[in-house]
Amino acid sequence: MDTGGYKIILASGSPRRLKFFEEMEIPFSKKVIPIDENFPDNLKGAEIAEYIVKEKAEPFKAMVEKDEIVITADTIVWNKNKCLGKPKDRAEATQILQSLSNDTHQVITAVGFLQKNKWECIHEISEVTFGFLSDEAIQSYIKSGSPMDKAGAYGIQDSFGVQNILSISGSYTNIIGLPVAQVLEKLKEIIKEE
Repeated sequence: MDTGGYKIILASGSPRRLKFFEEMEIPFSKKVIPIDENFPDNLKGAEIAEYIVKEKAEPFKAMVEKDEIVITADTIVWNKNKCLGKPKDRAEATQILQSLSNDTHQVITAVGFLQKNKWECIHEISEVTFGFLSDEAIQSYIKSGSPMDKAGAYGIQDSFGVQNILSISGSYTNIIGLPVAQVLEKLKEIIKEE
């Protein structure tokens, strides 16, 4: 993709997002500034992801150059009016996966685009339906360590996701951590405007 002279900075350490950027064939560099990902209790669903994405962009505001676009992203799982982030420990991972069993939840990814004098944010919502998750399946998945770095304690691309997800609605890549088609569309729009 032609970036129209813009330097793209991906402010994410997620290996899945890095891979998507490589697959989009966008030249980019990676720069991560860790932040505290807490959010106000009154926020719900997409508001949470958008709030965190804005917080992630905050440290870059003072340093972003005129020819740069800093991209921040955050994915949350929203289920039964609760935000499910990355599990803190195995007990929380167990709890989260039990709550997703035989149910449909939302996966929400917000993506922020920071420029020298402009901030824009998009979000995408996908729905995922799990079948019945047995305790045995949950424990064996947790033992693998895979759920620990993922919002909602699972990866749709893991064998656990492949075996237990009955249906999805919306963007597949969004569930992995980045709504690729929507990000490309937004980037093209920003580059064209300039």
